[in-house]
Amino acid sequence: MEQTPAAGPSPGTPAAPRPDTGPASGTGPASGPAPSPGTAGEGGPSAGRSPVRSLLRLWPWVRPVRARLIGSAAAAVAASCLGLLFPLVLKEIVDGPVADRDPAGIWLPAVALLVLGVAEVLLFGLRRWLVARSMAGVETRLRADLYRHLQRLPVAFHDRWASGQLLSRATGDLTVLRMFLAFVLVFLVVNGTTIVVGLGILLAQDWLLGLVLLAPTLPLIAVCSLFETRYALQTRRAQDQAGDLATVIEESVLGIRVIKAFGRHRSQARAFHRQSEQLRGTELRKARLLSDLWAVVIGLPELAMGAALVIGCVQVADGNLSAGTLVAFLAVALALRWPVDSIGWLLAFSNEAATAADRYFEVMDSPPADPDGEDLPLLRDGLRFEGVRFRHPDAPPGSPDLLRGVDLHVRPGETMALVGATGSGKTTLTSLVPRLHEATGGRILLDGADVSRLPRERLRELVAVAFEDPVLFSATVRENVLMGAEGADEEALLRALETAQAQFVHGLPEGPDTEVGEQGLSLSGGQRQRLALARAVVGSPRFLVLDDPLSALDVHTESLVEAALRRVLATTTALVVAHRPSTVLLADRVALLDGGRITAVGTHHELLERCPRYRELMSGRAVPAEDGRDGTPERTPAP
Repeated sequence: MEQTPAAGPSPGTPAAPRPDTGPASGTGPASGPAPSPGTAGEGGPSAGRSPVRSLLRLWPWVRPVRARLIGSAAAAVAASCLGLLFPLVLKEIVDGPVADRDPAGIWLPAVALLVLGVAEVLLFGLRRWLVARSMAGVETRLRADLYRHLQRLPVAFHDRWASGQLLSRATGDLTVLRMFLAFVLVFLVVNGTTIVVGLGILLAQDWLLGLVLLAPTLPLIAVCSLFETRYALQTRRAQDQAGDLATVIEESVLGIRVIKAFGRHRSQARAFHRQSEQLRGTELRKARLLSDLWAVVIGLPELAMGAALVIGCVQVADGNLSAGTLVAFLAVALALRWPVDSIGWLLAFSNEAATAADRYFEVMDSPPADPDGEDLPLLRDGLRFEGVRFRHPDAPPGSPDLLRGVDLHVRPGETMALVGATGSGKTTLTSLVPRLHEATGGRILLDGADVSRLPRERLRELVAVAFEDPVLFSATVRENVLMGAEGADEEALLRALETAQAQFVHGLPEGPDTEVGEQGLSLSGGQRQRLALARAVVGSPRFLVLDDPLSALDVHTESLVEAALRRVLATTTALVVAHRPSTVLLADRVALLDGGRITAVGTHHELLERCPRYRELMSGRAVPAEDGRDGTPERTPAP
């Protein structure tokens, strides 16, 4: 008979959100702070949830392969039931040829045993063949759907979740679910059926001995019910802690330069060991629960079998039971030993799978960004902000909005510089244009079309963005730059590299086809920023949003980029976040963001003449705005 490993794999993969953060759940738009998933032991999402109900949510992915899954279970049930026929053949051998001392009579039962063995092996082989490929396909579809959903979730969701913890749901949790569907689910059916059929055979052989073996049933049900509740809590806690540990590891790997530069390897090691010890403690509690269950699940049936053996031997001695019947009875009881013993492990793994399903659907249940709208006609009106307000979803209750009614018009073909103190909301305002965040009030118009009603695909075609913190992918320079314009040709690539003064690319080992490494860390900060700028301009977008795109450049390179960038800005409508006068001079006009509103608009020279706040910002004497404050300037005494 095919058997499972003695213990399931521990959930050692990245897991849940940080304890103080979590996903919004439900189906409607998220509002207010997102609830923290926490851990099951602390009333997290898994607390009080039926494992069966959690696992039934996987049915839409299982439905396409249900025939193979049912066929696999049927083959395994047939193989297991064939195994129960071995004791009946043994009974015939003991009560027949053995009792009659007839060696020739053994051949026919022996051939029957051989046929049953071969049939059992073939059926278990069929089970594996039916289920392996189909369950791998289910896992692949689950992972693809999760990835697709992650791409549709708003940036606010990703701000709240650590990437390592999201990664865990696409790797470790889905592996647990595949193992459950391919193995545990099948053997829950197989072993349950085997126990029922086996008990029927035992009762048919001798009802008294059968009742003796059935005696532990009620205590086992009670123990398993209690175990299921406690083990589910510990399982959720362990998987959440494994996710926290994975986050520590991920941050240590990605921030290795900072850790080494500041000599923080000891503090990182302490954080790692602290998380490891928490996970170790939880895993030990799980192991204790499992050992207690195994002690009961194995011990009670063993006691019952011992009692049945004693009673059976007495009956044989009294002549009330044949030796062959006792041998068959004990053989069937031993054949049922594994199905009964495996109940503990199957229940434990089922709880882990239910927890993995809960964690998977925590992400899948998070509402995606608003669905695509309609393809609206575009006028020639530029970029407009009308009464735009914004408040972070996790902002404390009662705190003021970050943006409190922004009104601004960037004319067609105009470059507008956006200036403000640090923390005043400049980056947030620019992120509202491509809908990386959703405005909580007012509206933003691109050539007369409300961005909230435009299809996202169309919006991405119209607007290109370059962030202050450039993000590159583990791909070639060419792939990173052309990400900004699908279908752009070699000429567009070279033109974009020239505009961004990224000629250093041609000196790389393989030119534009050189791999830049994870997050582009093989390049300098200025090189990464120039490639990010090239990515923004490669597609000649209708609207360009630049968030301080020259901050990492030296003075000489900055002047060269500005000269080339002026040619690009002459043909597009642009909003540029600026912190330095050199960047401001790229713009036709300047808008001052202060106190969550646009308080002044004009040319650089006009604002220098009539706006004291602007003069302070340009002279570097203003106090940065923090926590929604307007950044009151620091008055320095005259020398």
